[in-house]
Amino acid sequence: MLNRNILALSFFLCLGTETSAVGKRQYQIQNGPCSYTFLLPEQENCQTQSNSYNYPVQKDGPMDNDESAHRLEQLEIIMENNTQWLLKLENYIQDSMKQDMAQLQQTAVHNHTATMIEIGTNLLSQTAEQTRKLTNVEAQVIHHTTRLERQLLENSLSTTKLEKQLIVQTNEINMLNDKNSFLEKKVEEMEEQRQVELKILQEEKDQLQTLILRQTVIIGELEKQLFKVSTNNTVLQQQQQELLDTVNNLIQTISAGSTQKTNTVMMQDTPSTFIDCAAVYKSGNSQSGVYTLTLPNSTMEVKAFCDMETEGGGWTVIQKRFDGRVDFHRTWQEYKMGFGEPTEEFWLGNEFVFRLTNQQSYKLRIQLSDWEGNSGFSQYDEFLLDSEAQNYRIHFKGYSGTAGKISSIGQPGSDFSTKDVDNDRCVCKCSQLTTGGWWFDACGPSNLNGMYYHQGQNTNRFNGIKWYYWKGSGYSLNTTTMMIRPEDFKGPV
Repeated sequence: MLNRNILALSFFLCLGTETSAVGKRQYQIQNGPCSYTFLLPEQENCQTQSNSYNYPVQKDGPMDNDESAHRLEQLEIIMENNTQWLLKLENYIQDSMKQDMAQLQQTAVHNHTATMIEIGTNLLSQTAEQTRKLTNVEAQVIHHTTRLERQLLENSLSTTKLEKQLIVQTNEINMLNDKNSFLEKKVEEMEEQRQVELKILQEEKDQLQTLILRQTVIIGELEKQLFKVSTNNTVLQQQQQELLDTVNNLIQTISAGSTQKTNTVMMQDTPSTFIDCAAVYKSGNSQSGVYTLTLPNSTMEVKAFCDMETEGGGWTVIQKRFDGRVDFHRTWQEYKMGFGEPTEEFWLGNEFVFRLTNQQSYKLRIQLSDWEGNSGFSQYDEFLLDSEAQNYRIHFKGYSGTAGKISSIGQPGSDFSTKDVDNDRCVCKCSQLTTGGWWFDACGPSNLNGMYYHQGQNTNRFNGIKWYYWKGSGYSLNTTTMMIRPEDFKGPV
């Protein structure tokens, strides 16, 4: 397009003239970053005149002035024509440049538009892909949200059901608490009544014992008098025998009113005092039964059951259980002084055992039996209790026996605890938890004074009569017997 315009311009400049490569002038125009070169032809007249002008020597005269003025006028005309053509050329070039620039701008805009369209297409594709992914994610989120809502609803239903069950159980517990409170009141009333009856019986027992002591003194005096006046006279011997028979009948009559009848032989008191059942055995009384024991230089005496058969006899029984008739969930004072009857279930008393075991060295033997007919024993070569000020602390060593390869009595040095005096090493108060008085330590592997459970109800009982290393922690035993004997006991001479 530009070349055609240049050719047209050349045609206008030298119309009707012949152009040649020799008679052309070169023009260069700079417009922005573009440079344009134009070849403009010159007129031959101008060339001829230019070439024929030989600049003659200046001559003075009017002819020369007219010729010079004429030539100058021609030159001015030529210059004016050239100037006009240059202006036209400049306008034409500007018009052409405007069209070219517009075309270039249009092309650039088209290219940019195509590029932007392509970029927009890519962005739309990516946006569609991201939208699809976002839709998938939203679908998954909705799915998980629905599942969680379903689970939350199920949990709410379960919680509601559990709350209803909890309310029902709470009501049942409240009813049981009410019943328990009622039963506790009944038990307290029965306990108070029982204490009153026991107090009355104790007073009667004390009166009977006082009467027996008085009669024993009288009998002793009579025997002394009898021995003094006894001779070889047959009549006196007969009188003596009659008197002895009368005394024995009197003693049996009084004893029958104060104690229950048993199959074992009940030995009557004699003027002699016995510190323990070993002393009774050595005095010649080899039959098991109840005897009065008195500590030296003390007014404290107790009725104790003496076992004269087990392993040579001479055993002072300090605890016995076999039918559950006696309540062993007692106070500190009751365990201190003892309770129960020697012919039945009983506890001899911590104070007496403390004083007795501090007189000399004693052995401890524990006889046990289960509900399947099996029996076993645990024996300790040395045994003693500390005083009440030291909580009747237990000491023992030298274990042997068949009721477990390891001792179940607990740790040496453990203090005694009851339901009203807690001396164990556990925050749970073992005596209240497992019932009974015992050397619990931290509740420990044994408790022979726990609740008595009969056969069929004696398993899975944490508060029963327990001896862990023989029958485990949940088995409640049938019978237990704790008895002591001097370490150097050898039987009668």
